[in-house]
Amino acid sequence: MKIDVYSDIACPWCYVGTRRLHRALQTWGHQAEVTYRPFQLDPTAPLRPRPLSDYLRERFGEAATQMNERLTSLGAAEGIDFRMERAQAVNTLTAHRLLHHALTDYGRPTQARLKEALLRAYFTDGVNVADHAALAALAGEAGMDRERAEAYLAGGAGLAEVTEDIDQARRIGVRAVPTFVFASTHALQGAQPVETFLQALEQIGGEHGHTPEAGCADGTCAVPSGG
Repeated sequence: MKIDVYSDIACPWCYVGTRRLHRALQTWGHQAEVTYRPFQLDPTAPLRPRPLSDYLRERFGEAATQMNERLTSLGAAEGIDFRMERAQAVNTLTAHRLLHHALTDYGRPTQARLKEALLRAYFTDGVNVADHAALAALAGEAGMDRERAEAYLAGGAGLAEVTEDIDQARRIGVRAVPTFVFASTHALQGAQPVETFLQALEQIGGEHGHTPEAGCADGTCAVPSGG
């Protein structure tokens, strides 16, 4: 089954949702082609990093503390070590370009390894995911050629393709992430429970029937109003 995952590196719910999807896939036991598609929560974010905690406090006020505590707890259940005090808010377009490079030149398994490395770097290690050298190191960790990755980023490769992919996501109605599109027809939005993913996989994979879209009140990261 083909599964397209629309997500942003800066989205903690995308990290949780991706882990849950892969747990469901392991239980399902059938082959799936998972492709990570780009989406930017804040396309205007600067390339110069700033503490994510400051950014969240400005957007959500005191509620940011409760949100971080809940994410830390949910993440721990999925094997994720959220360290929000380390995370750096920064523009993610360059990281999406590297993911495009991984997909087109190395394939889906490498892209999946890089995606995991990027999420861990952002939310656990506090890495600046707009920095070319840091991204090249993560590419090497994922099995890519480090020098080739750095040259790819320095030359601006993949920018047009990633920009078009983001525009296409908006054209098909993606307004919040994570959004999971199964077999190009059925969508689940939000960091759904493993059981919900598994139900979708069994129904769509076995019957190609209609699966209702499932919303998630606080399991998504939405674009800012007016975006």
